Amino acid sequence: MRANPVARSWVVLMHSGVPAVDWGDGKYLDLMTMEFFTAEEKEISHRALETDLHWLKHIGRIDDYDVNYIYLSNLPNFNSLEDN
Repeated sequence: MRANPVARSWVVLMHSGVPAVDWGDGKYLDLMTMEFFTAEEKEISHRALETDLHWLKHIGRIDDYDVNYIYLSNLPNFNSLEDN
């Protein structure tokens, strides 16, 4: 299966500790559950650091990362956010 590149700058950690991808307009992908959720920007703690990305790769939540992207094999259907 080919991994999908996602801009590294979109990866954030929420104040709750949840690592997520910021899809814009208050929509986020939880990298632990691979489910979409909504949140306000003030709920973001910080953009993912190198250590955060290393940990996410180590625990198998992302396939890989480089200076520009993270790579995910299984992106859920974005339309599933509309169902929630």
